[in-house]
Amino acid sequence: MAISSSDQIVAQVEQVAKEQLSRSAESAGWRDAKFEVAAVVTRTVPPCKGKVAVEAADVRQPTRMRLIAECPGADGWKYDFIVRAKVTATVAVMAADVPAGKPVAAADVAFERRDITLVTDTVADESTLLGMSARRSLRNGELLRQSMLVEAQVIKRGDPVRIVARREQIEVSMAGEALDPGARGTVIRVRNVSGTVIRARITGSGTVEPAELPMVN
Repeated sequence: MAISSSDQIVAQVEQVAKEQLSRSAESAGWRDAKFEVAAVVTRTVPPCKGKVAVEAADVRQPTRMRLIAECPGADGWKYDFIVRAKVTATVAVMAADVPAGKPVAAADVAFERRDITLVTDTVADESTLLGMSARRSLRNGELLRQSMLVEAQVIKRGDPVRIVARREQIEVSMAGEALDPGARGTVIRVRNVSGTVIRARITGSGTVEPAELPMVN
């Protein structure tokens, strides 16, 4: 029967940690993700005469992943490992200063390999920028995060709007005036041609629908 040495068991634990990180990278859409992992060994890991099973107990934080290795048999054992990882990937970095409230265009960012170990909301694709503005002032060279972006306003206060109500095959529309600014999907006040103020959901540039209607995706 093959015997797994201490070094082999540690290597197996680190490999499982990398596999977990790879799955996380795929789910998050990280580009060209690379991982450096190191198991923290605080006591001697005994050899195992059987096949060691390794399972992930808690892998939410790359800097402190908990994995459990178990050796079967009457003289088997179970060992908790802490694995620390460093994650790098190709992500969006600001290539220009963008003031708060201004749209962030593809030309405003560059894609570079950065350490994202402690960042969960990186931007990996230019499509994420579509229709988005800077939530705050962004500086050249700064790592761009999704939390730094907000959907751009498509209607400003005082803009003329078209109020469209649809139900089944029937559509009714009338003119109105926006009393609040907003982005797509937000609810604002709108005054219709009769002078009545209603709550309406923004559906696009210059168009709204009564807020009591269910939102259409």
